[in-house]
Amino acid sequence: MAIRLYDAVIPQYLQMLGSVDKLLDKAAGWCEQHHRPPSDVIEARIREDMLPFSYQVKSVATHSWWAIQGVRRGSFSPRRTTAPDNFDDLHLEIREALSEVGKVTRKEMDAFVGRDMKFVVRGHARLYTADKFLLSFSLPNFYFHAATAYDILRSKGAKIGKNDFLGDVQSLD
Repeated sequence: MAIRLYDAVIPQYLQMLGSVDKLLDKAAGWCEQHHRPPSDVIEARIREDMLPFSYQVKSVATHSWWAIQGVRRGSFSPRRTTAPDNFDDLHLEIREALSEVGKVTRKEMDAFVGRDMKFVVRGHARLYTADKFLLSFSLPNFYFHAATAYDILRSKGAKIGKNDFLGDVQSLD
């Protein structure tokens, strides 16, 4: 039996969006416990040439909900908006993505398979089919940014582990 696009994408988005939402709670708790300003995490980077925690969280939303919107439009471009600078607004980003991804139906995802779309950045376009875009571009970026947000928080000394990253493992009921 072949796996359907919905099953390959949507449960993963839901699982990790929920995980990142809980990581934001842990980040705020770490700041409180250690009497540190939220900016100590929100602006933190693993290396100077990497983007900060806030960007990583924003990108988790971008490569899930925003990617689905791009597939619907037939064109995806990364959001050039500034990442939120506080935990409440970061939660809003993730929770909006979680809510909207949760509304995507199997029928809609099935209709995406084979549909032409393009990825556009800085005036350059790359052609994909919607399913290949989601599986080979969006989903890997989604995991990269979720893992990087986790790694930044872990590097600050937050008491988190693999189960905090994995969150609530979704079943394919």
